[in-house]
Amino acid sequence: MLEMNTGTVDLNLMRVFLAIWDTHSLTLAADRLALSQPAVSHCLKRLRDVFQDPLFVRTAEGMQPTGAAIRLHDPIDRALDLIYGAMQRHAGFDAATSTRRFRISMSDMSAFYFLPPLLAEFQNSAPGIRLDIVPVPLANVESGMRSGEIDLAVGYVPGLSGDCVAETLFQDEHICMVRAGHPLVGRTLTRERLDGLRFMFADSSATGHGLTEKWFDRMDIKRNIVLNLPHFTAAPEIVRSTDLAVIFPRSIAERFNRSRGFRLLPLPFELPPIEVKLHLHTRFAADAGIAWLRGAMRTMFGAR
Repeated sequence: MLEMNTGTVDLNLMRVFLAIWDTHSLTLAADRLALSQPAVSHCLKRLRDVFQDPLFVRTAEGMQPTGAAIRLHDPIDRALDLIYGAMQRHAGFDAATSTRRFRISMSDMSAFYFLPPLLAEFQNSAPGIRLDIVPVPLANVESGMRSGEIDLAVGYVPGLSGDCVAETLFQDEHICMVRAGHPLVGRTLTRERLDGLRFMFADSSATGHGLTEKWFDRMDIKRNIVLNLPHFTAAPEIVRSTDLAVIFPRSIAERFNRSRGFRLLPLPFELPPIEVKLHLHTRFAADAGIAWLRGAMRTMFGAR
């Protein structure tokens, strides 16, 4: 019978095991856990010593689990569920005095929309709270929440499993934004007038924003794009100074339009709505701090 020194096993080793399982990479596991790659390699060596098995072997497709790792995965995953649940039920949370750091996955557009009012509120009601906004690829959002490396995911995040809880904050839509003095202002935006506009395309990490190009292609809508930008923050000043138009989510366009320097024109066709949601993994549903953060965001941004 295999004898193991269970005294060398700790929670961090189990988190490393699951991070390598999810990412198939020591480098990506290190990034997720905010560790150096040598530290993750050292943890993997300790795991191999404990279980007397390679656990993960390097292949052309990345670090692949051995048979032993496959047998260990579900028990380790369930054990962490129990441990996290016990810790969450035991721990209290007082936002007014807490210095907790929350990690939130959101796009650049979501950060632009949510963070200014959120941090202004926290400045008064929860001055010790700190936030890390982490750019997580869509495919890694669920595993990041399951591992505890992400507390919440905010925005349009399709494809999550039933292990994640989602609540809709609001539904957004795409509109056409032009300057207040644009020749088109005062007229309804028809398909023909849309075809006659000169556009800029402002890129974003927002999933819903990226889908607009696919939807336009399916509807055979060809825009005259004369400027491509790798980010969206410069777009308002360019639109304000030219007759260029840009397609934006209404929530973002309204934030830019506080001084009424633009006109927001409904599109002459229907696009699928953008469901802006809060996402949480059920493993951390009992976490009082995350529940407080969800409640604060629901109160500030829900049902707009």
